[in-house]
Amino acid sequence: MTLIAIITATLAAGIGSVWLAAMLLNTGLGARPDGVGTRHLLSLAAGALLATAFMHLLPEAFESQADAHELFATLLVGLVFFFLLDKAELWHHGHEHHGPAHGHTHDHAHHHHHPKPSGGGWTVLTGDSVHCFGDGVLIASAFLADMRLGLVAALSVLAHEVPHHMGDLVVLRQSSASRRVALVKVSLAGAVTALGGAAGYFLVGQLHGWLPFFLAVASSSFVYVALADLIPQLQRHVSARETVLQVVWLLLGMGLVMLVSGAAHSH
Repeated sequence: MTLIAIITATLAAGIGSVWLAAMLLNTGLGARPDGVGTRHLLSLAAGALLATAFMHLLPEAFESQADAHELFATLLVGLVFFFLLDKAELWHHGHEHHGPAHGHTHDHAHHHHHPKPSGGGWTVLTGDSVHCFGDGVLIASAFLADMRLGLVAALSVLAHEVPHHMGDLVVLRQSSASRRVALVKVSLAGAVTALGGAAGYFLVGQLHGWLPFFLAVASSSFVYVALADLIPQLQRHVSARETVLQVVWLLLGMGLVMLVSGAAHSH
């Protein structure tokens, strides 16, 4: 019975938060593909990812008994890993589009007016999967302590995942064929929460000590995507008004995560 409750709750939290984020984007925050609104969403995504890493994941990691030097080393190795993953994806992308099998490279370049994604898609999915696995272990731990506590933990995870899943979807929509493909990819990453829940149910004692390192790896992915992929796309010469709007949306993304995470922690 407890295992069924854990699987149900983790699926609801992991996938439900993705669908809720997609609904919010589609009903009020979406914008035309190449318009100013897209740059605002990039700012929102960058702020949400940075706040998730620095105000939620890393503090939780450092509140544990794990050694600070080991956590910083994990963060550093994670950043290097995602840099190499980014390089591998860019190399693969360039090889596909400039190889001899493609004689239409010139036309291809002129028919796409949006900036080419810089490889943040797989980095986001990898980090998100690690983060979701850790969330699943946390939810399972709460259920094993008390059923009501598990439900509260699942609702808290669902709530605090929504702002940064909005950021994930913005990133994936740039590097995917369609919005539906982006939604499927992020939903699959969200489904990893259930795997973490199942693993937590059977191995909660052994996995508990690894949670801080899961959190550090997830943090490194979000920091890398925000600083290496999203913010560089915003550093173009724009008007003072547009710069202010970008900063406002950046702060709004940070504020959303901090507000929801703070409310979740208080409960």
